[in-house]
Amino acid sequence: MTFKQTFIEVDGCKVNLRRGGSGEPLLFLHGASGAPAIMPFMEKLAARFDVLVPEHPGYGLSDEPQWLDNIHDEAYFYLDFLRALDLRNVTLVGNSMGGWIAMEMAVRDTSRLKSLVLVSPAGVAAPGVQPADIFLMSPEEVVQNLFVDQRLAQARLAEPVTPEAVDIGLKNRHTTARLAWEPRLHDPFLPKWLHRIDVPVKILWGREDRILPAKIADELKRLMPKAQVHVLENVGHLPHAEKPDLFCDIVCK
Repeated sequence: MTFKQTFIEVDGCKVNLRRGGSGEPLLFLHGASGAPAIMPFMEKLAARFDVLVPEHPGYGLSDEPQWLDNIHDEAYFYLDFLRALDLRNVTLVGNSMGGWIAMEMAVRDTSRLKSLVLVSPAGVAAPGVQPADIFLMSPEEVVQNLFVDQRLAQARLAEPVTPEAVDIGLKNRHTTARLAWEPRLHDPFLPKWLHRIDVPVKILWGREDRILPAKIADELKRLMPKAQVHVLENVGHLPHAEKPDLFCDIVCK
């Protein structure tokens, strides 16, 4: 499935957007490491959906707007993004930081959303659960801890490192620190508003997630009792990368 790459401007911010497929829209919000390439799960989803994969403001090839101060700004940006592209009945899928942004969007306005798929999302702290501190890890350690299957980690680490890729990696880490440094990887005010989400919610988590432990899913289920929870065995922080077929089956059913 061919994806086209374009740049669109919303709220004075030019963002890099890859789009492919046909059908109802599916917006995928990436995690802290960005969305540098089209992955197999995106191509599989494009057989069913009009798949949109933007790079967040402050990440990748997208602009770093002056107004970007916190995670709420990303959420408001994407609500404006949906309106600017006149997207309706959107399946909103977010992984890690992207899942956090998706929840922040949904507590504010679900009028353009059909459903919400949260994939090992950040954003909510769980009692007694200690996430990894990604800010104390080297980039190599982060990649190694993303996967159960270390062959996938080694393949990612073996990719050629260009000066441009180094710059983008630093840019992504800087923006992540701006959005999630304090408090670490969560919004203490988000849980009390999750009851406002009035569209179907699916939560996917890898049982062996070493970045955000799967026990956080229990807290999200408590806060959103109607949500479906899928905990996948032998999977780490990126279910869509490690088990793309199973991931797409869950998203589509």
